[in-house]
Parts: sequence; C-alpha cells; structure tokens
Amino acid sequence: MNKELRPGAWPDGKEQTQLVVWAPLANKLTLHPEGSTETTALQPAEQGYWTLTTNRLQAGSRYKLSVDDGQPFPDPASRYQPEGVHGPSQVVQLEGFNWQDHNWQNLPLEDYIIYELHTGTFSEEGNFAGIAAKLPYLKSLGINAIEIMPVAQFPGGRNWGYDGVFPYAVQNTYGGPEGLQQLVQACHDAGIAVILDVVYNHMGPEGNYLGIYGPYFTEKYKTPWGNALNFDDAYCDGVRDYFVENALMWFRDFHIDALRLDAVHAIKDFSAVHLLQQIKQATDVLMAETGRTHFLIVELDLNDTRFINPQEKGGYGMDAQWVDEFHHALRITAGGETTGYYSDFNGIEHLAKAYRDAYVYDGQYSPHRNKKFGIPALDNPGKQFIVFSQNHDQVGNRMLGERTSTLHSVELQKLLAAAVLFSPYLPMLFMGEEWSEPNPFLYFVSHTDAELAEAVRKGRKAEFAAFHAQGEAPDPVDANTFQQSKLQWQLLEKTPHKTMLAYYQGLIQLRKTHPVLRSTVRKGLSVAGDKERNCLVLFRTNGQDALVCLMNFSQQAQSFKLPGEQAQYQKIFDSASPQWGGPKAAPENATTEVQVQPESILVYEAI
Repeated sequence: MNKELRPGAWPDGKEQTQLVVWAPLANKLTLHPEGSTETTALQPAEQGYWTLTTNRLQAGSRYKLSVDDGQPFPDPASRYQPEGVHGPSQVVQLEGFNWQDHNWQNLPLEDYIIYELHTGTFSEEGNFAGIAAKLPYLKSLGINAIEIMPVAQFPGGRNWGYDGVFPYAVQNTYGGPEGLQQLVQACHDAGIAVILDVVYNHMGPEGNYLGIYGPYFTEKYKTPWGNALNFDDAYCDGVRDYFVENALMWFRDFHIDALRLDAVHAIKDFSAVHLLQQIKQATDVLMAETGRTHFLIVELDLNDTRFINPQEKGGYGMDAQWVDEFHHALRITAGGETTGYYSDFNGIEHLAKAYRDAYVYDGQYSPHRNKKFGIPALDNPGKQFIVFSQNHDQVGNRMLGERTSTLHSVELQKLLAAAVLFSPYLPMLFMGEEWSEPNPFLYFVSHTDAELAEAVRKGRKAEFAAFHAQGEAPDPVDANTFQQSKLQWQLLEKTPHKTMLAYYQGLIQLRKTHPVLRSTVRKGLSVAGDKERNCLVLFRTNGQDALVCLMNFSQQAQSFKLPGEQAQYQKIFDSASPQWGGPKAAPENATTEVQVQPESILVYEAI
C-alpha cells in the first residue's frame, strides 16, 4: 500500500505527527486531542482515507476521533491504549526504540524448538518483563523460539488474547509497545526467536469500534464470533490493507521473527488473491528491503496444502501450520476420551499415519464431519508442520483446564513428550509442561461490561452443561480463575518436577544434536502401529545414520523386534531409565529383540 497512507499516528520526532484514518463512508472526521476543547478536521484523501499533519499531537499525546460529529472514540489503528479499550489512544514513536539486534539472524525454520506461553500467567509479574526474566531458564531448557499468545489490546487485564479489539496496540497491562520491543531485544540477545500470535479472523466484542469508522465487517459471511471481517465485499481494500500493514508493523517495528495467524480457516475471502497471499507478498517485499527473515505460520483446520504450498505452485505461501490431528491421534493413543472431534481418531493406527503423512485425514470419510476431508501432503517437508502433545486450546478448552500432568502418569507424560520431539516435524511445548505443572490453564476474561461478562459466564456454563459430574465450569470472569492458571515456578526444585525438567532438557538436547532427529526431511521414515498391544515402531534414517524409536503406550512391558536380521543397535535414549525416575533401564546394546517398559520409549541407533 501507499506508505503515506499507513493507518495510525506517525510522529516525525520533531514537532509534527501525521494522522491517517480509513473511513470511506464518513462525511467528516475530527481529531479530539485530550486536554483541549479545540478540535481539528482531517482532510479526505484517496480511497476513503483521511489525513492530517498537525503539531497538536506529539509522541505521548492522547486523543480520540469522531465520525460525522458523533461521539469520539479511540483511533482504530491506535498504537497504544494506556487506559484500556475505552480510553484515548496515545501517540507512540515506534521507530524511536534503540535496537541493538543488528547482527541477529532469524533461525532456520527447521531448527525451531517452540515454547508457547501466555504473558499473564507465565510469570508472577504477568508482563513482558516477567518473560524476559525467565529467558535464561528457557535457554537452559533448550528452547530457541517462544510463541507469545496474542498481545493486541483487550478489555481489562485478564484474557487469553483472542478478544483483542485494537490489532495495532500492545496490551497496556503487559508493558505496552516499548515493553514488547524490550522483550524482543532480550530474546534476540539470548539467541531466541519470537513468534507472535495474531488474530485476523475476528474481533472481540468489548471495545470493538471498527464498525463506526467504516465497513470493516460484512454480513455476507458469518463466523462463530458474528459477522466476518470484510476481506472480499465492497470496500474491502481498506480492510485488507489494514491487516496487511498490521503484519508488517510487527515485523518492521517490533522485529518479530514469525507470526502465528489464528484459525485462518475462519478468514472468509474468495478474492482472486487471498488475504494470506497478500500478506506473504508484502512480507517478501519487506524482507528484500531489510535483509531480515520472517515466517508466517497458520493455525489451520482444513488439511489443505493450498495454504502452505508456495505461490508459484498456486498456494498461499505460508511457511508452516499447526497440525491438531497429530495431537488428537496421540491423545487417543494415550487413552483419552473419544468424544467430539476426537471421535474421528482410533489411536495408534492414526498416530502412525500422522507420522507418515502429516495429515490423518487426507481424502477419507470423516464420521465427525459427515464428509470426505483433506488432501495428501505429499511434497511438503516436515518443517511445515508444528506438532504438540498439548497447547492453550487443547488444555484451556477443557471444562476444568486439565493439563496432561493431571490426566496421565509421569511415565506416559514422558512418552508423549518424546513422541513429539522425535517426530520429523517442528515440536512445540506448552508452558510448564516440561516440569509437569499441575495447575490448570483455564478460560478467563475480564470484561468491564457487566452484561457481557454475565453472558460469557452463562455461555461457558451452558457449553459444559452435560459435564455436571465433573462439577461446575469455573467462572471465567472470576480473578481467581486467572490466578489458578499461573505457573508455579517454586515446583522446579521439587520431585518429580525437577526430574521431569531434566528429562525434557535431555530430550531437547538429543533432538537438536542428533543428525537424524534434528532433520525435518520426511523421506527415510517408516512406521508401524500395533493396535492390539498399543505399540508403535518409528524408524528414521538420513541415509547414513539410522535409529528406531520403540513406543509402548500400553500398561504392560512389551517385547519389540528390532529391524534387520544382523543389525547391531546401541541405546541412545530410554525414558524408563532410573536417571529419569523410571522403573528399569533397557540394555545398552541389542540385536534382535528388546523389552520396553510400560508407557515408555526406547531409542536405539544402528551401529
């Protein structure tokens, strides 16, 4: 888009600020500086934009805008909402931050070891500074990429982040824009990449003033959150540019390394050039200008490679996607319930398919959806798929927010972690799983609109009305629900948490250093599942080195035959070892057959 029409307030660092607002249906747009009764009219520009260059706004100034002499509201492209979603916008000099990461180079995507975290519950402080203080810990764990749940301004101070209503403004209670810039600088100093979760498929309800300024929404499509954002209806160009420029802002002004785009299957766009393609094209231009590398990662529930195929092959060009199906198959294999969307998965056979094909459903009939679903991901490398044994959704969308730590034995937790980290895909951990955090991760909000808060409370109860045997759904508005979801860092020095942490460190170190395990090349992989015994054999080779992962998901010890008649194998990992608090170590060397302890994994390397 025209750089002169980037939405928002842009101070020049001297005496003037340029204000740009998209309001194509307005007859008049007026600036209301805080602390003054004097107003100033913006001037109409091309394609529905309004502009004003004024000395009445400086960095730090607060202001609102009014459309057609109506009530003043915050700037739709506000960079900062220091008093929350209903307060005035504040001018911020984003370009004024003193970056010291000029030598930073983003890691290759295939090397990412991702750690998903929620800013408010990750640390006691509940802000960006709290994350920065824990970077030495994350570094010692072996993490090289953190994924931060959304930080766009939401109402109150307690929220998952998916109720954001100011996509350009960094949450005031987390530390605002400068706090995020400081965190990214600290991460880069530590050699850690930063992925930021952004939401381009809907807006939250409270403080959502976009519709006042123009046709940001369309009645053409419905989403689970109401009318869809307008990406292909009349006046959509301004909406598309608004979100494309938002993606560029995170890369350009905050040095974010990758974006994770929430639920892109809910982006309704039948344009000739999909919104994701437009974001990709703009990102490519930015990377050519700056020499920096940025990735675009999508949450996708369609098993459609069009999203992750390169644009020259007719795809949208996204670099990677979350794969929930790996999680679902892994969960059922571990004995999880088969209700809802889990009913589509049969356990070990589908887990084997997930290892082999990335997608479990790639054209088969889905009983849960009552239709055939997905296409094969034949030519997509493993680095395009992100897998996990738990994440914010899969934990927090349970009524009681239980983590794997309270659902499964310690031994099975260790097996699940290894199943993820030894896959040919990008592994992701959810904060606290590495020490078996027992606190739940619950759904919480802090809407200041009492009527809306009550509606959310009732909606949550209704959603789980059939689960009364488990008790009442926790009140998402209650501050205690948020407090219960905070990590307990004091557990790190206690057993079995200390042992689990050491185990994860060992897993991650092996993943990062072994030439076969660190590879995301899907060729050279074979897998066999034994449904009767609930066991799986994963064989991986890079042509020179070869190893076999023996996974026993059953509650009895099981004998496994090793591949090859005369092959010699040396043990390189054993989750059942007493070193990790396990019941019994396997032999260091094996030839034909080996016994694997219940709920454990053995990894042998061919020698």
